[in-house]
Amino acid sequence: MTPPPITDEQLKRYYDVALKLVMKCGHLMREGFNKTESNFEVKSAFYDLVTVYDKQIEDILIKGFQDEFPESKVIGEEESAANKRMSELTDDPTWIIDPIDGTTNFINKIPHCCISVGLAVKKELVVGIVYNPILNEMFSAWKGHGAYLNGERIHVSKVTSINNAVVALEVSLIHAARVRDKNVKRLAKLASNATGTRGIGCAALTLCYVACGRFQTFHVEDLQPWDIAGGAVILTEAGGVIKHTKGGIFDIMKPDLICACTEELLKDVQQLIEEADQITEYEFK
Repeated sequence: MTPPPITDEQLKRYYDVALKLVMKCGHLMREGFNKTESNFEVKSAFYDLVTVYDKQIEDILIKGFQDEFPESKVIGEEESAANKRMSELTDDPTWIIDPIDGTTNFINKIPHCCISVGLAVKKELVVGIVYNPILNEMFSAWKGHGAYLNGERIHVSKVTSINNAVVALEVSLIHAARVRDKNVKRLAKLASNATGTRGIGCAALTLCYVACGRFQTFHVEDLQPWDIAGGAVILTEAGGVIKHTKGGIFDIMKPDLICACTEELLKDVQQLIEEADQITEYEFK
């Protein structure tokens, strides 16, 4: 059965509950960050790490959402790992959860890590919460009502050219052999044309940094829905644009993306990526 259309009042309730639950988990994340020793496990590869705090935070969030909204479903990073499969995204209200995005940063006491939650209704992202309790930064948005940092409205910058942009890339993806060549070529091409290049090791926060004007564009592929969902809502509500790398409609379940503060800049980035993908040797101009 197709769920009824969501009302603005219902959407606001989803947002308020999500904000409260994510804030509640902040102290747990701070506790883990401030510990002198980190307790972590390796999941699928040496660079894919999980801590006891990832699991505890996700458990709190899932229980809280299902208690408040029994009709909703969940796609969570640790839940998917435990089940060895990702749940399908349906038309039902679905919470997409990353309990700690930037786990490697978290373990190494690098303060670019966060709790990220997105809500999709009828497969459309409508609520985003990204909270970095280490730096006390709460990014939030709900469809049609703008994006906020600690309660203050935020907007993307107005840069239209790559030559005036700080480009964000997830450079740590170069450690994965199957995508190394692609990422090295794209990194070199974009970095050689931009004002600056940054990689902070946390996709959710990077999207939020574009949303508030710290970065102007971000390109990433080969991540998972929970890495992107919360930040994508915040970015678009701040006035940014997000598309599939090849230019099509962005799909949260296959989140290969370019996002930017303006359409003009996004086209610049897309063009450079196309050029990089044609390079057969590491010679860049």
